[in-house]
Amino acid sequence: MPKLNDTQLIILSAAVQRDNRSLHPFPHESKADAKIVGDLITRGFAEERETDDASAVSRVDGDIRFGIFATDAGLAAIGVCNDENAEVPTAAKPERQTKSAAVIALLKRDEGATLAELVAATDWLPHTTRAALTGLRKKGHAIERGKRDDDTCYRIPAVA
Repeated sequence: MPKLNDTQLIILSAAVQRDNRSLHPFPHESKADAKIVGDLITRGFAEERETDDASAVSRVDGDIRFGIFATDAGLAAIGVCNDENAEVPTAAKPERQTKSAAVIALLKRDEGATLAELVAATDWLPHTTRAALTGLRKKGHAIERGKRDDDTCYRIPAVA
C-alpha cells in the first residue's frame, strides 16, 4: 500500500463518499491543498477532467470547467477497490536537480564553463560559485582551469 499523509487520506476518503469521486469541495481549506492535490495527480491517484457539476469545479478555462477526481488507483491506495486486480501505481518521485549537480554537468562539457556561465546557471554570487568549486575539489573532483577567449574556464576532464 502506498504511503499517503493524513491530509491525502482525508481528501481521498471524502472523494469516495461522493458519487462523482470529486476531490472538491475539500473537507477543510488549507494553503497546502494545491501541493497535496498536485502530488495525488503526479502519483496517479487523482486526475483533472472536464465537468458539468458546479460543486466539483476546481478551475475554469474559458467556457470549460475542470474538476479533480479520484482515480481507481486512488481508491485502491486507501483500500477501497471495486476490482481485485487493480494495480496501484508506484511512481517514483523525479530526482531533484540540485545546483551542485548543474555545476558538475556544466563542468563536464568538453568546453567546460566560465564563471559567468556558472553564476547564470545557479543564481549564486561569484564568490559563492568559487567556493562551490573549492568544495567540489575537496570532494575529489579534478577541476582543470584554462582560458576561453579572455575568460577563465573551468572543466572536469573526462575519465579515460
